[in-house]
Amino acid sequence: MLCWGYSSFGQPGIGSNLQVIIPEPQVYGFIHDRNVKEVACGGNHSVFLLEDGEVYTCGLNTKGQLGHDCEGSKPEQIGALAGQHIVHVACGESHSVALSDQGQLFSWGAGSDGQLGLTTIEDAVMVPRLIKKLNQQTILQVSCGNWHCLALAAGTVFFTWGQNNYGQLGLGKECPSQASPQRVKSLDGIPLAQVAAGGAHSFALSLSGAVFGWGKNSSGQLGLSDERDRESPCHVKLLRSQMVVYISCGEEHTAVLTKSGGVFTFGAGSCGQLGHDSMNDEVNPRRVLELMGSEVSQIACGRHHTLAFVPSSGMIYAFGCGTRGQLGTGHTYNVKCPSPVKGHWAAHNGQLSGKPDACKYHIVKHIFSGGDQTFVLCSEYEVKPTKYLLKSNFYFVSSLINSLERVYPLLALRPCQYTGDGVPSLNLCLIDEHFKTSPKIPGIDLNSTRVLFEKLMNSQHSILLDQILKSFESFLIPQLSSSPPDVEAMRIYLILPEFPPFQDSKYYITLTLPLAMAILRLDTNPSKVLDNWWSQVCPRYFLRLVDLYKGAVVYLLSGRKTLLIPVLFSSYITAALRLLEKLHKVNQKVKHVEYDKFYIPEISSLVDIQEDYLMWFLHQAGMVSGFTYSHTADAVTLCSYPFIFDAQAKTKMLQTDAELQMQVMLLSPTFPYCNPVTDLLFLQVIFDGEEAVDAGGVTKEFFLLLLKELLNPIYGMFTYYPESNLLWFSDTCFVEHNWFHLIGIICGLAIYNFTVVDLHFPLALYKKLLNVKPCLEDLKELSPTEGRSLQQLLDYPGEDVEETFCLNFTICRESYGVTEQKNLIEDGDRIMVQKDNREEFVEAYVNYIFNLSIHEWYTAFSTGFLKVCGGKVLELFQPTELRAMIVGNSNYNWEELEEVNAIYKGDYTATHPTVRMFWETFHAFPLEKKKKFLLFLTGSDRIPIYGMSSLRIVIQSTTSGEQYLPVAHTCYNLLDLPKYSSKEILSARLMQAIDHYEGFSLA
Repeated sequence: MLCWGYSSFGQPGIGSNLQVIIPEPQVYGFIHDRNVKEVACGGNHSVFLLEDGEVYTCGLNTKGQLGHDCEGSKPEQIGALAGQHIVHVACGESHSVALSDQGQLFSWGAGSDGQLGLTTIEDAVMVPRLIKKLNQQTILQVSCGNWHCLALAAGTVFFTWGQNNYGQLGLGKECPSQASPQRVKSLDGIPLAQVAAGGAHSFALSLSGAVFGWGKNSSGQLGLSDERDRESPCHVKLLRSQMVVYISCGEEHTAVLTKSGGVFTFGAGSCGQLGHDSMNDEVNPRRVLELMGSEVSQIACGRHHTLAFVPSSGMIYAFGCGTRGQLGTGHTYNVKCPSPVKGHWAAHNGQLSGKPDACKYHIVKHIFSGGDQTFVLCSEYEVKPTKYLLKSNFYFVSSLINSLERVYPLLALRPCQYTGDGVPSLNLCLIDEHFKTSPKIPGIDLNSTRVLFEKLMNSQHSILLDQILKSFESFLIPQLSSSPPDVEAMRIYLILPEFPPFQDSKYYITLTLPLAMAILRLDTNPSKVLDNWWSQVCPRYFLRLVDLYKGAVVYLLSGRKTLLIPVLFSSYITAALRLLEKLHKVNQKVKHVEYDKFYIPEISSLVDIQEDYLMWFLHQAGMVSGFTYSHTADAVTLCSYPFIFDAQAKTKMLQTDAELQMQVMLLSPTFPYCNPVTDLLFLQVIFDGEEAVDAGGVTKEFFLLLLKELLNPIYGMFTYYPESNLLWFSDTCFVEHNWFHLIGIICGLAIYNFTVVDLHFPLALYKKLLNVKPCLEDLKELSPTEGRSLQQLLDYPGEDVEETFCLNFTICRESYGVTEQKNLIEDGDRIMVQKDNREEFVEAYVNYIFNLSIHEWYTAFSTGFLKVCGGKVLELFQPTELRAMIVGNSNYNWEELEEVNAIYKGDYTATHPTVRMFWETFHAFPLEKKKKFLLFLTGSDRIPIYGMSSLRIVIQSTTSGEQYLPVAHTCYNLLDLPKYSSKEILSARLMQAIDHYEGFSLA
């Protein structure tokens, strides 16, 4: 070991050397056969920690700071600590502390400001004493200011004590000095990696590099852009993106080291200790430019000087006050730029190969500085460059668990082992995401978290697991703050759902649902942060979270709720549903999972099967006006969360709502003078000249024929897009508005008559009916070529958008053979489309197609539609669901039609020869012909929203000869099928029948 600096009280421990100032490194001769592990420097004393855990001190001893009766330049062992294995030491101005391998803290020396943490204030304590207030904690790290102390315990529980004249304890306004350790609750939840104390200021460093400072700030030593003292931890935002890994403090200045080896300094600069080639103070963190290009691995601050070690060149640099030889440059004057310390230094043996004077070099292991002294620990062997760097993604999770159950040794996952510098050097590999933590990125590897939790689920840890569960239930979750101090404190909300017990229904009430309540209590900004993080997680994690709270809802509704009083049941199920709603909103933006992943089939089944539940749902949602209904079920408005219902359940609710409205109308004193539209809600249709009884099929054909005529493009009401085979409102139309109003009413009536209709409209129509804004994707559906062209405009990578596309804010539309140019915005023909306004152009283009140009006609249509279907139940639907309900779907399953849905009457069975010939013929038809058969038999070629299983067909035998055609009774989905003698005859007769299906023309 080598040392240099001020020696008037013997604090360097050189021994008989009478020099007051040691201006350049000298070999330390105190111990030859045992290695020093760590050195701590006080105002005028030094503490030496040996590898075997023994502690020696030397220097001034007026306050008992040496821990023994001796004084002077010869280090003496502290006998009172001989029974302890010490792993870390620290010094203040006139006091000292030592940390044992059991996580216990001992203190001695000056105590008049409470800096010893011994509860009682004594001017001097000559023998180390245990700080009993911390006896229940596992202390990991300690740092001393002049008259105060900071201690970090397992689980990142943080304590401070001592003088608080400048707020350096971080306990808030008007808090006096403290003689016993006090917990700094404002940093709870943040995974702290290091604490560092200056003269009267303090810092805490988080695992992801967030820096928090507080205390004295007279020279800007907190880096907060001013010189105002702080009584509570404040985030040093200017350092957030720098990936800070270590902090060192002088009396009134601060230095930080980044992951990339950069050094930033701030605070007092009157001695040049900031290294910025000036004597000015700096209130903002500023990089030491002369060290740029060199990757610094270690930094250390003395009272008014700073040191930095660059392993690639084997150079130690010093700057700041040098009047007491503390820079080691051989001179006793101040230096304001980094200057090399005298001596031959190397980082490893490889740098010495080939050097003729290799024996003169010292291989640097660690540098320590404090007061006006500096020490360098050297090694005779090759060592890897030491960096003050945290290397474990498990640190936060394991520390969290360790703090809760306080059974640290049982985990066999203890992450921290102390190196000589007193900074945790963690065992596992570095995960850079920690340093990327921000409101948009959580900076944690959830896969690693899952692995850790899986280890905990091992049966050998059953006692520990039980303690963890109790801690989570009793302490952690109830104490989660609605306003976390930093984004890092919020990672707990991502981590806990990965803990397997949260997914066990046995713990829904004690863990899973209370966590949901804690999430919902978050203030606006942290709540948005969690939403951002959820949008970044992998879809598998997101789906697990959705399934977790879906399971909780089912659990509560399936009878186990009897264990809860009604108030608790209501709050729990509301919490689960609201959390699902929050997840659903995130999913709408990022599309982690398909919309149907939020369906809860058990609830949809209740709606489908139990009519009393269905009516109660509608009643609770306020969707049934004038209808009194009571139900003994729990008062929870499930209809407020429509995403949990599938489309079939919503359709059932809409149809039931129509029935209820009809009952209300029939009970009305104004009946039969009711609204003519609602009078038509349920139709009975008779075709002129036909005797068919309408059991649904005739109504289907009525709507089919009526809408086919009304929507015919020849009337100019709608424009046909041949590329997509879709219709849209014409932007130039001369018919009366009431025609569109009528079509809207007819579409609404079709829904209430349980009839699918053939509306060839894009999804944009259904979006507009539900107040959802159409977008470019909707234009791609309606007019693929236009949509693709606009997408190409958005995706064009070049800067020359104007020259390449030659567009202005207009659109060309053809009307009756005449092409007109329409402005998309005011004076659009004078505004060219450029790179910076192309998104505005596309938005205006889409808005013109779907809104501006067709406003009058759409308004008339929607008014008619909503007059019939304007109830609150409609608000439950998604646009895709509304389309499927109106026009049905094309999820055909022809095998299911035969094997499950077919019923036979008369002489027919599934094995009858004629039936076998029929199905063989049918399955051989092309798709369009099969759809025509559905149209012939049921009145529609599409499948109802309930799916193929809801489509029943009946095939019955007749006495008619084989010269007759099959006859369809669309009212009942009934097919009269003569007994044909051959497949050829059957095929010919069936083809002839389905090609002439309209109006019962061949019935």
